[in-house]
Amino acid sequence: MADWSVWTLSVVSAKVGGMRTLLGVLVAALALSLLPATASAGGHGLAREWDRVDVGSDESLRGLAAVDRRTAWVSGSNGGVWKTTNSGRTWTDVRPPDTAGLLFRDVEAWDAKRAQVLAIGEGEASRIYRTVDGGRTWTETFRSAEPTAFYDCMAFFPGGKHGLAMSDPVDGKFRIIETHDFGRSWQIVPNDGMPAAVAGEFAFAASGTCLVTAGSRDAWLASGGGASRIFHSRDRGHTWTVVNAPIPATPAGGVFSLAFRNPRKGVAVGGDFEAPDNGVDASGWTRDGMGWHGGGDLSGYRSGVSWVYEARSTLVAVGPTGTDVTRDGGRTWTALNDTGFHAVQCVPRACWASGAAGAVGLLD
Repeated sequence: MADWSVWTLSVVSAKVGGMRTLLGVLVAALALSLLPATASAGGHGLAREWDRVDVGSDESLRGLAAVDRRTAWVSGSNGGVWKTTNSGRTWTDVRPPDTAGLLFRDVEAWDAKRAQVLAIGEGEASRIYRTVDGGRTWTETFRSAEPTAFYDCMAFFPGGKHGLAMSDPVDGKFRIIETHDFGRSWQIVPNDGMPAAVAGEFAFAASGTCLVTAGSRDAWLASGGGASRIFHSRDRGHTWTVVNAPIPATPAGGVFSLAFRNPRKGVAVGGDFEAPDNGVDASGWTRDGMGWHGGGDLSGYRSGVSWVYEARSTLVAVGPTGTDVTRDGGRTWTALNDTGFHAVQCVPRACWASGAAGAVGLLD
């Protein structure tokens, strides 16, 4: 067994009082065990500890796309993109050329060859790159021409032909772009159907899951800062309704991550990243896709959540202070372990997670 503690500088997107800045904050990487986990926790079939399969980099990995138990992609805080096809035993650096300094906060992938990555930031720092040959070559398919835009997340509908990406408010409303050709091109969606943003409201580019889809037409986006709200579209991002989220808004808090099993059954997690140990009122759930209820307290602020593939009501949530699990669709949560990650995505037979300093984990 090897235990260690590392302090690392992680660039976090903070937008406070209507101002967008990139705030350097010290994030403690927790003491982690390398012992394989065999015991299940609380009868929900999950191992108690994450198996570490790190990429061997000091980049913070907030972008994660789990294809299956063997294949996954992760993206990092300095232009890095990595891929594995053997359950993390080895990773291949497949980053696009000339992307040093870009913050790749979201990656979406369909197999070992097709993937897209989103870089965040003001103006031209927000970009999308696409590969169809496993990362050997990349095409830049979108670069923001709006200096006040700040793109946070992207999501695709089943099959990958239709997709959305979203920016913090431009001219008082969240901005949506769409693709109808598998990400080869992107167009701005007219904002007539988007409700007005509250002053100081924005989204968190924390795990690529502030914008999600379920089914062929439904999409949701989540916010924080000036208001903690959840927006819902039934027509692939053209018109939206909005409700207040049960997770409180703070200058550095709100809803960070959404996950839907189907267009009705969803969960939200979040909190305040400046209070990472406080998970009170940091979750919510819906059973109709529109009305949200307060969920159980978490063990701390959580930036990512995912449904466990084989279980109807089990989800895993991750954040810098540990991992939580629910077996009742978000109504109650218990701590699974104290291993910290930024993003999580479950596939058949496993969950993947990614985090600070190149950390990647597999939970069987």
